[in-house]
Amino acid sequence: GKRLATGQEVDEDPDQDDEQADARAEETGARFTWEGSLEIGSEAVFESTVPGNEIRDTYAIGEVAGELALGGGMAIFAGLTWESVTPPVADRSFEDMGLYFHELGVKFDAANGTFFLGKVHPVFGSAWDSTAGFFGGSLAEDYELTEKIGALADVDLGAAGTLSFGIFYDDDTVLSESAGFNRGRNSTAAGGAGNTGEFNNAAIQWSNQWDATYAHIGVRHLSAGAGDVSDETGIVAGIGHSFTPTGLPLDLFAEVASFDGYGGSADDATYVTLNAAYAIGKTTISGTYARRDITSAGVTDLASIAVEYPLTDNLLLGGALAHVDDNGVKDKVVGLNLVYSFGG
Repeated sequence: GKRLATGQEVDEDPDQDDEQADARAEETGARFTWEGSLEIGSEAVFESTVPGNEIRDTYAIGEVAGELALGGGMAIFAGLTWESVTPPVADRSFEDMGLYFHELGVKFDAANGTFFLGKVHPVFGSAWDSTAGFFGGSLAEDYELTEKIGALADVDLGAAGTLSFGIFYDDDTVLSESAGFNRGRNSTAAGGAGNTGEFNNAAIQWSNQWDATYAHIGVRHLSAGAGDVSDETGIVAGIGHSFTPTGLPLDLFAEVASFDGYGGSADDATYVTLNAAYAIGKTTISGTYARRDITSAGVTDLASIAVEYPLTDNLLLGGALAHVDDNGVKDKVVGLNLVYSFGG
């Protein structure tokens, strides 16, 4: 979930909350746990140096994840997402809505590790979860690893932190399609780093937390797909600190990622995300600066200020303004959303 400077946490990514679900199951004796969120929002470019960019996307995103404990430390997990599965090209409202599995598989605990097998979410970076604000993780989402077929492990190192690693490839099964509006089935013929149909892609990340400070560093290797010119190698590092325990309601976060052969191309790429969140009562005001520098595409700079207010314990209202300079094309963007979190 996304952490606000008030100390409140709002679930926006239920597939990241396995440990909390396990704890609830142990406390209540329940064999099945579930949780999810529903986000209704609108994002609009209201001014641009390219008038064709001035479009509005009013959207809904629903996510639900569940886990069925089988005993002996084994469980079946599944997660569904309902959203527009195509990017907007003109003004639209709730169009091209598709339902798909973002994860599905089995997990089991052994010794100090938890292991996952199936359609999974490998760990690499965390800006999309660790930043506050509507546009906090917008650029960093480019390199998030999602919808992979693979085997993952989280190993508890005690005071030395957690080591997460896995081998995987892009989902090319029927699970890559969507019900409702069908986004189509992925094929290895489409190319792209990691879209190989073989377990020749890997990621590993170490993370730890010391009181109010947390950090991570990870590396990944994605093999070239059909028609690609290069394998991709990447490294990511992030650090965050909360001053709230000292009486100052301020959270800071920074993440940097660098890639060679980005996406299977000849490009180098660098991403930077800086995020700060300050609480005034229940209201959280946050600011984000992010940069994306890709050899063939140029530089994208994003600056944003956002406000978030929890209407109830599980209902969050948010809004933000952003200025985006994409290689000289300048857009002014507004985003508004309402996120309802639920579970049982």
